[in-house]
Amino acid sequence: MSKKLFRSRSDKKVAGILGGLGKYFGIDPTILRVLFVLLLIGTGGFPFALIYLILIFVIPYDDGVIEG
Repeated sequence: MSKKLFRSRSDKKVAGILGGLGKYFGIDPTILRVLFVLLLIGTGGFPFALIYLILIFVIPYDDGVIEG
């Protein structure tokens, strides 16, 4: 069974992108959130904010099916 990338409905702070990425890669989403904020500040915000906005429209929400 292949892994699929979804936005998380249960582990989200804004849109569920980083919660979904954390689940996909098996990383704690908090680490991804801290890294994202540091990169956002370090680059002046524009590139990572734009990528985040694009991902909101590209990555679908999960359908509630528990894989395991």
